[in-house]
Amino acid sequence: MHAYELSELTRKYADTGKLYLEFLREKSMSMGLYRLPAGSADPQSPHTEDEVYYVLGGQALINVNGEDRLVQAGSIIFVAANLPHKFHSIEQDLDLLVFFAPAEYTQK
Repeated sequence: MHAYELSELTRKYADTGKLYLEFLREKSMSMGLYRLPAGSADPQSPHTEDEVYYVLGGQALINVNGEDRLVQAGSIIFVAANLPHKFHSIEQDLDLLVFFAPAEYTQK
């Protein structure tokens, strides 16, 4: 069993100083925390795996394949593999729980 407490993951993540912290990796999926500060630019590019974002906090727009949508705490966004997507117009620090299936960087 793998079990996590968001409060512990958040503390560990804050210590890294990075935008992304992967905390689970299995062949079938991976998970991580992703944080984009207010006013920042999202540096990511399309992934070769399907992806789900769960917004823990903050507010921004996400553009997926040319379509914009407002996201905030409680929003859930599915992005199919290889689709261009970026968060933008980040008004409040954006904290995200990210799921990849299969695990990130395992597809070509």
